[in-house]
Amino acid sequence: MKRNLYALILTALFTALIIIGTYIKIPVPPVPITLQTAVILLCGILLGKKYGTLSVILYTLLGLFGLPVFAGGSGGFGYVITPTFGYIIGFVVAAFVSGLIAEKNKKSYKTLLLSAFVGMAIIYACGMVYYCLIQSLWLHSAINVQKFILSFFLLPLPKDIITCFVVAFIGKRLSTSIKLA
Repeated sequence: MKRNLYALILTALFTALIIIGTYIKIPVPPVPITLQTAVILLCGILLGKKYGTLSVILYTLLGLFGLPVFAGGSGGFGYVITPTFGYIIGFVVAAFVSGLIAEKNKKSYKTLLLSAFVGMAIIYACGMVYYCLIQSLWLHSAINVQKFILSFFLLPLPKDIITCFVVAFIGKRLSTSIKLA
């Protein structure tokens, strides 16, 4: 019973941290840094596939039910048809897969780093594919492939690589304190 309560408290805490991470922006050109993605990856790494995914699902549901927790302070079910909702889908999948990988060997920095990189790749893939689908099928807008790759992949990539290393480091440090999976 105590273990379940502990897990649920951590789940709620990480849901709150995701929301806070969405609002913290460090204006670094060309792509500002937010802490949201780092917290998403930490959800999986520290809470495991079950509770890490639950944290992200709760965050997603809060946003879909209208709380302004998504990027730019937006929320509501209409966010599903925005081009960036694919990143939210990617967050859920990334938390699960990162948690799955991290549960194998939380003590290994290499495992946590792999977990972070795989999670980040999932976020990129879901976000970029969904963006293209919404732009072309829903908004009937042509996509400039070069500009798209530059804006959604090449420019944010260096900061996201650094994020993965930082997340693995923090995950390694905190994994001895947080034991769920």
